[in-house]
Amino acid sequence: MFKFIRNKSLNTVLLSLGALGVVFGDIGTSPLYAIKEINHHLGESGRDLVNVLGYISLVIWALIIIIAFKYIVLVLRADNEGEGGVFALLSLVKGIGKKGIAATSFLLLLAVGFLLGDGIITPAISVISAIEGLGIVTTAFEPYIVPITITILLALFMIQQKGTAKIGNLFGPIIAVWFFSLMLLGFKQIFIHPEILQAFNPYHAIKFLFSHNLHTIFLVLGSVILVVTGGEALYADMGHFGKLPIRLGWFGLTFPALIINYLGQGAFLLGNKPLINHNVFFSMVPEWGLIPMVVIATMAAIIASQALITGAFSLVAQGIALGYIPYLKVIHTHRAHSGQIYLPLVNQFLLIGCLLLVLIFKSSSNLASAYGLAVSYVMLITTIAIFYIARNLWNWSIIKTFFIFLPLGLIDLVFLITNSIKILDGGYIPLLIGAGFMVIMNTWHWGKKMSYQQYKKYSSMTINQLISMKEKAEQQMPKSFIIMTPFGPKKLEHKISLLFDVLLDRYGLLPHHIVFVTVDNHSVPYYKEDRFTIRRFYDDKKQGSIIAVRINYGFMEERNVEKSLQALSLRDDIQIDNNQKNWLVHVTRKKLFITPPISLLLKIKARFYHLMYQNSKSADEYLDLGKDIKLSIEVLPVKID
Repeated sequence: MFKFIRNKSLNTVLLSLGALGVVFGDIGTSPLYAIKEINHHLGESGRDLVNVLGYISLVIWALIIIIAFKYIVLVLRADNEGEGGVFALLSLVKGIGKKGIAATSFLLLLAVGFLLGDGIITPAISVISAIEGLGIVTTAFEPYIVPITITILLALFMIQQKGTAKIGNLFGPIIAVWFFSLMLLGFKQIFIHPEILQAFNPYHAIKFLFSHNLHTIFLVLGSVILVVTGGEALYADMGHFGKLPIRLGWFGLTFPALIINYLGQGAFLLGNKPLINHNVFFSMVPEWGLIPMVVIATMAAIIASQALITGAFSLVAQGIALGYIPYLKVIHTHRAHSGQIYLPLVNQFLLIGCLLLVLIFKSSSNLASAYGLAVSYVMLITTIAIFYIARNLWNWSIIKTFFIFLPLGLIDLVFLITNSIKILDGGYIPLLIGAGFMVIMNTWHWGKKMSYQQYKKYSSMTINQLISMKEKAEQQMPKSFIIMTPFGPKKLEHKISLLFDVLLDRYGLLPHHIVFVTVDNHSVPYYKEDRFTIRRFYDDKKQGSIIAVRINYGFMEERNVEKSLQALSLRDDIQIDNNQKNWLVHVTRKKLFITPPISLLLKIKARFYHLMYQNSKSADEYLDLGKDIKLSIEVLPVKID
């Protein structure tokens, strides 16, 4: 028993170490630029004792309230069968089924786009802020900061197709070294100026807010949000590591390292020592340690970027599975771990976005202007969603729910409002990305629904009529017809796909076994019940069988229908030839036609859906059909009117 406890404890510690890089990489690199931006807004007064205590107190309490309390304590409770993230949260909220849920669901979908926008800005600002340390070593490096940043980003995105399993093993230890470096730098400055410890008193934060004009408060709070960036993605990694390792990684190392370093940066500013290139973080580093610190900071920034990139892959893959995003090519980079995936189109999108941001903004200070608005929105909608969950799923009283979530919501709202001044300075970038993805998701979801309705119109005979034909058939093909259909029959009076009529005309005889197969994507991470839902409509040893099968998947699972069909054929309770050579697997592809008269808005929407459909993978390709099993493909017209 003691051995079991020891092994479990060791596994938890190892998971916590792994979580340092993936979960806390983004928030862990914020010290590179956050205090620099806050101090920049205050000018010469940014080094006064009252002001330094004020904004360092704001930073400390932002980490305590938003990350430690809201995300680590509360949000991690809202697990969907152990999984987290926007789509896991969306499925939980949809399951409540009360007033206001539809609006919240819409806002959560908008958050998907904002998170992808965040995935573009984070690699750019993290890497360039680390490389800017070279400008501290010597001004001769300054012209090369942007080219070096671009080179690193190109290399980072190019290795994605190779998979990150081996690199991932190094993430935790490297980030651990980074966090210990943050603490060492901070401790030294705190020892010199211990008065900075007064910043733990929230009075100084409140005093700061009431002693400055509204414009200055907006600018400072717009930069304070930078210290919690990465917190909005923390929830998404719960399924990879679990609640306990994430909480242990936060309270055991990440949280104290960040607090000590931010206090250290405040203490350094109190010492009135000169700032090199206005960079507070690298100005604290001894001259002999600048090059090693730039190297460690760059590695930490790459790891933070990697975490956001892989997070974007997972987010898009979940959206595809739930029917909100077009079918894209998904490559599994590790045989044993289905969660390690690579999406070429998403990778190219993120790469181009990162490179453009670096070329346009050229510095971390300029990029900080575009950073924070999307983060604050995602944090606000997360609070609203967790409010519904606490009230309806956790059965909290109305008083307790409002007492906890009203202050959290107000804090998120304040950050959202104060960050709104960044819109013209670059904040529009994640907003445009978010709005763009919302249009894509809405149009694709609408187009799929519309296509299914049109597809149903092609249905001809009922199951009852098909059974009558089967009973009367004197000759049959010694084959198994496996017909992929988006809506499998559930009752005897339900109509079947027109595709069966087409096949009957083609071959002239009924097959011995007829199997209607539908893939069901459920709004749960992993489908834990029977993989197959089977309805037997007809079963005769001589005449064969007619069955409908639904293959059930959760949105986190790999969809390999060929493997599922092979497993299905081995079952003893149904009649399907287990020899694949005797299978005829048929799939349908759509050919879209826009039929006039049609309104201009609907015409634009239909053409956009048509464009996405033409440039996305077909459903059978996405479901891994056609690799080892030969397919028969029928093209059916779908009219948009």
